[in-house]
Amino acid sequence: MGVWIDTDMGFDDIAAILVVVQSEFDIDGVSLVFGNTPLPQVRVNAAGAASAFGWKFPIHTGRAMPVLGKLETAQAILGETGIPTSGKSLPKAAALADSDAFAALCRWLERQGQHRILALGPLTNIAAVALARPDLAARITELVWMGGGVTSGNHTASAEFNALADPEALSIVVAHGLPLRMVDLDLCRKVLARPEDAEPIRHAGGANAELIADMFSGYIRISTSRGRPAMAIYDPSAAVAFVAPDVVSFRPARIDVELQGALTRGRTVVETRATHATFNAQFAADIDADMARVIILAALVNEARK
Repeated sequence: MGVWIDTDMGFDDIAAILVVVQSEFDIDGVSLVFGNTPLPQVRVNAAGAASAFGWKFPIHTGRAMPVLGKLETAQAILGETGIPTSGKSLPKAAALADSDAFAALCRWLERQGQHRILALGPLTNIAAVALARPDLAARITELVWMGGGVTSGNHTASAEFNALADPEALSIVVAHGLPLRMVDLDLCRKVLARPEDAEPIRHAGGANAELIADMFSGYIRISTSRGRPAMAIYDPSAAVAFVAPDVVSFRPARIDVELQGALTRGRTVVETRATHATFNAQFAADIDADMARVIILAALVNEARK
C-alpha cells in the first residue's frame, strides 16, 4: 500500500521516513514544506538524504511561506541547516528536480484506493489542496500529523512549532473536515532518546553508520545541552502511530487552533468532553513508549547496517 509523507526534512523527519521505509508501506511521494529551516535549505537537506540513503521515491517542492503572516523557522534551536550534528553531515548532492508538490499531491489523490498522509511539519501543503481542490482533499483517508500540544507549547508557552508556523493551515484542515489524527508534544515526550542510544548505530558497520549516529547525537544534544537527560523523539513517534497503530491509542476530540494574540497564536485547544463540543478529529492519548523506542531505534540501526 502506498502512502504520502509531507515534511520539513530535519533529522527527526529523516528518522520518521526511515521508520516508514522499513515498514510494510511503500512511499508514493514526499512533499517538502518550510519549517525547520527555509524551503531552499529543506530542499538541500532532502537531496542530501535521498543521496545518502538511496531513496527512489519522488520528492516534490511545496510551499515556502505560510498561508498568512511571516516565515517562522526552528533555526534558533536547530541551527542554519535545521539538522544539528556532532560530526558528519548529509552529503552535498545534486539539486532536486523542480517538481511541484501541489500538482503531485493532486495527481496522487486522483488515484483509486487509500490515501494516507504522514505530515511532519506545518500543514501548508495540505491546506493548499483543501482550499483549491476540496474534492480531492476529501479523498484523504487519514492524516497523521506531528504537531500541536494538548497542555502547552514548545516554540512559545502556548504553541507547538508546527502549529505556530502556520496556524491558518491547521485551521483550514480542520474546517474542511479532513481526517486529522494529531500526535502532539505531550505524547511524543513519552518517547525519549539518550546519548547512549547512538552507540549501537555508530557500531552497526554500514556506510552510513557514523552519519546517522552523529546526526542522532546532535539531535539528542538539543536537550542534553540544556541539562536534561534525554530528548523527545518527535516525528518518529508520529511515524510509529502511522505504521504501527496498535502501539498508539487515539481518542476523539474537538481540536481548534488559536489564530490571534501574541502569546496565544498557534495554541491548539483540545476538548475531549462530548457534552461540550462536536468532535472533529482525534489525538494520540497514549503510546507504548518502550515499543515505540524499539521500532524507531531498530529503523536507525538497520539503516546504519547497510
